[in-house]
Amino acid sequence: MLEALCQEVCNLHQELPRNNLVTWTSGNVSARDPESGLVVIKPSGILYPDLTPEKMVVLDLDGHVHQGNLKPSSDTLTHLYIYRHREDVNGIVHTHSPFATAFAAVGKPIPAILTAMCDEFGGPIPVGNFAPIGNEAIGMEMIRAIGTSNAILMQNHGVFTIGESAKAAVKAAVMVEDIAKTVFLALQLGEVIPIPEPFIAQLHKRYLDEYGQ
Repeated sequence: MLEALCQEVCNLHQELPRNNLVTWTSGNVSARDPESGLVVIKPSGILYPDLTPEKMVVLDLDGHVHQGNLKPSSDTLTHLYIYRHREDVNGIVHTHSPFATAFAAVGKPIPAILTAMCDEFGGPIPVGNFAPIGNEAIGMEMIRAIGTSNAILMQNHGVFTIGESAKAAVKAAVMVEDIAKTVFLALQLGEVIPIPEPFIAQLHKRYLDEYGQ
């Protein structure tokens, strides 16, 4: 069932430790199959080098397991809530990447002071209020607070990114951490210079309409 998607999700998980976004077994990637509506997600508590496509868990949007013998990620209810409320989202990533999570720990958004940030995120990366782990509370707060961004910091917790595919969500997670590191370093040097709002929108539109092949 969904062999190609299970393989893709397994492969994408390897990008998280490769880009220093997770430690040990933390973090997860999920993908929704647009045709069946089924979701593939990482099993809970499995080391990244030990992940295989066969170990991925396939669920429906109500949380019923359709394939897999392992318990799904502890963030599964968050992922499923987002998929039920955002039809445009087919990929979700959660990390505790250090620089971005440092902003989450103090409850501060990452300000739009870099052109690369405007390109990918279209503005500041918002912060959602604290919500407990293990139920739908994080998903509910994410939907409330994320706005038009494809990334959000959850206060005292970490980073969630969304995308039209799992690959797009992983890309956003990589860029969140890269940008968070640069912004953090800039703040050590002095007062940062915000990009004017009209230019933020212009940069984001150019990136969406013109960048790449």
